[in-house]
Amino acid sequence: MASATIGRACLILALGVALYGVAAAVYAGRTQDRDWAASARRAVYALCGLTTIAFVILEAAFLRSDFHFATVTSHSSTTTPGFYKAAAVWSSQEGSLLLWLFLLSCWSSLVLYLTRNRMRDVTPYATAVLCVFGAFFAGLLVFAASPFATVAVAPGEGAGLSPLLRHPGMMIHPPMLYSGYTLFTVPFAFAVAALLVRRVDAEWITATRRFALAAWFFLGIGIVLGARWSYTELGWGGYWAWDPVENASLLPWLTGTAFLHSLMIQERRGMLKVWNASLILATGTLAILGTFLVRSGILDSIHAFGASTLGTPFVIFIAVLIAGSIGLVVSRRDALRSENRLDSLLSREAVFIGNNLVLVGLAFVTFWGTFFPLISEAVTGTKSAVGPPWFDRYTVPLALALVLLSGIGPVIAWRRATAVNARRNFVVPVAATAALGVVLAIFTPAADRPWAFGMFLCSAFVVVTVGQEFARGVRARRAMAGGSVPVALVQLVRRNRRRYGGYTAHVGFAVLLAGVAASSAFQEAKDAQLVPGQTVTVNGYKIDYQRGTGRVVTSGGRLERMEFGAVLRVTKDGKYVATLRPNRGFYPQNAPFVPISSAFDGEATSEVGMKAGLRRDVWVAVQPDLTSLRPYIKQQDKLLVAAVKQAGTVNPARFGQVRGAIFDEVVRRYVSNPPPATFRVIVSPLVMWIWIGAIVTFGGGLIAMWPAPDGVRRRARGRYAARVAKDLGRA
Repeated sequence: MASATIGRACLILALGVALYGVAAAVYAGRTQDRDWAASARRAVYALCGLTTIAFVILEAAFLRSDFHFATVTSHSSTTTPGFYKAAAVWSSQEGSLLLWLFLLSCWSSLVLYLTRNRMRDVTPYATAVLCVFGAFFAGLLVFAASPFATVAVAPGEGAGLSPLLRHPGMMIHPPMLYSGYTLFTVPFAFAVAALLVRRVDAEWITATRRFALAAWFFLGIGIVLGARWSYTELGWGGYWAWDPVENASLLPWLTGTAFLHSLMIQERRGMLKVWNASLILATGTLAILGTFLVRSGILDSIHAFGASTLGTPFVIFIAVLIAGSIGLVVSRRDALRSENRLDSLLSREAVFIGNNLVLVGLAFVTFWGTFFPLISEAVTGTKSAVGPPWFDRYTVPLALALVLLSGIGPVIAWRRATAVNARRNFVVPVAATAALGVVLAIFTPAADRPWAFGMFLCSAFVVVTVGQEFARGVRARRAMAGGSVPVALVQLVRRNRRRYGGYTAHVGFAVLLAGVAASSAFQEAKDAQLVPGQTVTVNGYKIDYQRGTGRVVTSGGRLERMEFGAVLRVTKDGKYVATLRPNRGFYPQNAPFVPISSAFDGEATSEVGMKAGLRRDVWVAVQPDLTSLRPYIKQQDKLLVAAVKQAGTVNPARFGQVRGAIFDEVVRRYVSNPPPATFRVIVSPLVMWIWIGAIVTFGGGLIAMWPAPDGVRRRARGRYAARVAKDLGRA
């Protein structure tokens, strides 16, 4: 295949270009030769171009169902809808690695273009580090997991995309995660470069801050999309299971969040240089660790690709990153000394440090619980795992402390808070929170669940505190410039996007965790086996099983799946609430002469029926009992086998038609006489506020990283220049 050959050639060239970029960038850094620095930068641009071509070739192969590509054969089919064919590229080991390299090269090209005239001593070494990442992933694609491997004779049909991945969120979820992972390599590379040349002031942070914020933004969106997918697709009723791969994505997000907070202290006070360098180096390493966990098979996960040969090179690469990071920080510890010391424990610096310690504590708990099976096997010889209760025992109090600190941090003074300042900033939030506590204690059972009760109060404290800051800013803005409240609010945020974007993110995060607390502490669930006409009641909601449903779904003229489900009428206190239609889909193989029974032996999807609301969600999943249909299916399999033996050969198209007719009959029998079905019914309060909180959180992040207007930037540069001139004058 010519296209596969071109794709392989692009990856080989990409590896060569990346290795050249490493050599050219190191030489430029040592000699400060601008021509060599420019050549190394152009090597990154070339890497981006080559990986773009390779990625487009692979994407096109999936879209046209070109089964000459082994990856397409094993991860797509003609019955896979076009929308999911495009997403199937990153469902494979090879395609996901190519996506990683493609995104890495794009972000690397962007940051090197933006910094082409800045930090000429730092940028060449940063280029070298980025090229090392590029060479590593290009090497994997060339030698270990080629997405352009072909088969001599293309089969007529592929295995198809995993049913569990046929969800709209899967179109966005992996690219968001990988964007977060790859974007974190940018500040990692500049931190390494700054340490190498002993340029440990805040300029490297300023140059890459927006990339760190973008990494936090994309990785967070990817995590939330994964939680939403789990809630609506997997049929177990939750959104977070402390799965190893889930945890692996959370780790760099937590340490990256800590970095985004502590870098402000270095920029403003020249403190925490060792801490910031260590945080971003750890975050970059954890991003590679997250990529490794999905591909190694060392920990069991529904999200992993399974065991592979990629574990060894990843382990070596991660070990090099860890050893190199530790060596750099230790060797530069004298240059990384803080310029100032903490003046008071009652200060914004102290709160930010506390915030960092909590975030790192959460990351440590998550890391320990995730890798405990390997730790226990190494120590005792027995592989033991910890479950969600263990994680909850440690993460819940830490999350409470984190939310409380996120309410204190924005309003407490820098350097030292005075009694007058504290009274001015905290009287109203504390009073409002206390009032809410009284209301909750009287009218709700929240007091029976102290952790949830505490989260509600801490979240309310954050909302009131930040609301107070917005109100003060709007009043001040109107006093200076007049205008309506909405106009003043827009101008206020527009002039200081970083501050008010951060405030907004704090509110969203508090709301999100309040939703988590409510849905976890007050959820009611029940499993019931019903036949049409029977009911089950959960938390006052009456679920009436009215009838069974079923249908055969085709795509491109071929059978895609069979669905067996139910129609449920939901009422409360005799009033109609909703009609829910949960179902379970079964995906038969479309290869010739595959038995009918195979359709029910592979993966299946659970489409839940849900009535979502601001107060609570009513959630239902169904597990149809197909036992009564098994004798008929077994009989038809025997008849088909006998017909094939008698004829000696059978037209595949004709065989497919006969099989389709049998599937139609199976569905008809289920609908006409529905067997008992098992329903899982969950009534969960305030789940909607998890998704609303996430939107607010990342909306705040988007505000914070959006470029400021030119006028605001010029005024900021002018104020900075004035401060520098004043300091020089004093000197």
